[in-house]
Amino acid sequence: MRLIAIGRLRPGPEATLFDRYASRLQPRLVVQELPEGSGAVAEAKRREGAAVLAAVPPGSVLVALDQAGIAPDSAGLARLLDRWAGRACFAVGGADGLDAAVPAASAHVFSLGPLTWPHMLVRVMLAEQLYRAQCIQNGHPYHRAGRP
Repeated sequence: MRLIAIGRLRPGPEATLFDRYASRLQPRLVVQELPEGSGAVAEAKRREGAAVLAAVPPGSVLVALDQAGIAPDSAGLARLLDRWAGRACFAVGGADGLDAAVPAASAHVFSLGPLTWPHMLVRVMLAEQLYRAQCIQNGHPYHRAGRP
């Protein structure tokens, strides 16, 4: 699996949490950070989007994280990851989100809900959900599907 993200995750609590979950993934999550665009927002996003699309390895299943996407539950994500057999390539935009070209070129567009999240926290939440999905696949008790 791969994560292509705009911006650099600097040392701090977000990086610590991201590392906590990403280090548990087997195989390890490959992270490729791309520089944030500069200038007018529309042009910066266009350049970022082009860079994201150029970084997607051939044969990957591109999954854009965007507020307008669908929000699968954790078990549904586990089933999708199983079907994609390690070919998932997640795209996370910068502070202004992804250029429209990235979701348009994606096989799937996922949302972490209707709330707006800082793009660095999106990485953390994605890593946790990927870890949770692997736990579901492996029958590990980390995921608790039922509610009391």
